[in-house]
Amino acid sequence: MSTPGPASRAWRKSSYSNGAQNCVEAADLLTGMAVRDSKQRDTGPELTFTRAGWNTFLNHIEPGR
Repeated sequence: MSTPGPASRAWRKSSYSNGAQNCVEAADLLTGMAVRDSKQRDTGPELTFTRAGWNTFLNHIEPGR
């Protein structure tokens, strides 16, 4: 089974965005997570993480930033 492309993913904005235009969007993947810049949905890069990689990232960022 292949992973859907960026256009067909169920992207969601960060709950911290408060409607701002400068946001990070995330999408669940079968094997992890994808994140992108909401200002560059069609042209910008997309980062993908395994579940373990995403959890490591979340555990190492400072709360509230």
